[in-house]
Amino acid sequence: MRAVWSGSITFGLVNVPVKAYSATKRHDVALHQVHDADGGRIRYQRRCEVCGKKIDYEHIDKAYEDGEQTVVLTDEDFESLPETQNDEIEVVQFVPSDQIDPLTLGKSYFLEPQGKSPKSYLLLRQALEDTDRTAVVTFSLRQKTRLGVLRVQDRILVLQSMHWADEVREVDFPAVRSRAKIGAKEKKLASALVDQFASDFTPEDFVDSYQVELRQLIDAKLEQGEALDTEATFGERPDESDGGDTGEDAEVIDLMQALKASLDKKRGGRKTAAKKSRSTSGTKASGTEKPDSKASSSKTSGGRKTGAKKSGSAGKKPTKSSATSEEKSGSRRRKSA
Repeated sequence: MRAVWSGSITFGLVNVPVKAYSATKRHDVALHQVHDADGGRIRYQRRCEVCGKKIDYEHIDKAYEDGEQTVVLTDEDFESLPETQNDEIEVVQFVPSDQIDPLTLGKSYFLEPQGKSPKSYLLLRQALEDTDRTAVVTFSLRQKTRLGVLRVQDRILVLQSMHWADEVREVDFPAVRSRAKIGAKEKKLASALVDQFASDFTPEDFVDSYQVELRQLIDAKLEQGEALDTEATFGERPDESDGGDTGEDAEVIDLMQALKASLDKKRGGRKTAAKKSRSTSGTKASGTEKPDSKASSSKTSGGRKTGAKKSGSAGKKPTKSSATSEEKSGSRRRKSA
């Protein structure tokens, strides 16, 4: 298998480097179009409607037309979009697995752990299994922002794309609102019929009969000599270069530290604010001397910034600026004495 994407899963401050591989493949027999008279290969050519010339892929751009005007978008335009540079699968929610509607699910990808240690990968897998939850994620693939889910299958993390909410059609067929009465005998017969077909699902028991018969027909024609020389009929095949994915392993920060910091980010800010509030009210009640106004305003604004950007900041040592202000205040008191 060849990786189609490489990046990392992020939840909180935990980073899980992974590579994505298509989980499914098509088994259909590849067919071409040919001329019925001589078997010659029919090819589609990309011709410009203005100059009439055949155009190579490297000179083809995409465009949007609103009916009156056309906007041409180049490869550079698409690459300039911030989301195209995103190489993260960002976990935004952990939801009960039964809340994911199968109708919204799309293509699946196997995620392989990368880096020196798979510990963060194993931890995320275990957390999903223990909580019986599914991770809702956002990610970018082939110049599109996508919604998806992360789940565990046979000890492997699987990424499955989802349709956006506005992509699922809403339907209301009049017939389903019918008030036709269903009799007790009809229900009993229907239940009996279901019981006759009841079984455990085994995917290997089902075969694509059409593709099997098509392959048999092709083999029979080959045996009977009803075949054409491929090179003479189809012409030379274009070379297909396999471009391997490149990219350095994402840097993994200390796992325990990341987990603690992620939790503190959610609840630490509120605790710190509550402690500061109690400390301030206690100081005023005991008649303690008020700090210097400049130092006080500096402390307050600094506290707000810290609370907004970092969590769990309670218990840290005083900053250099606040310590310097206290030394200057003490120095002035000694001089006046």
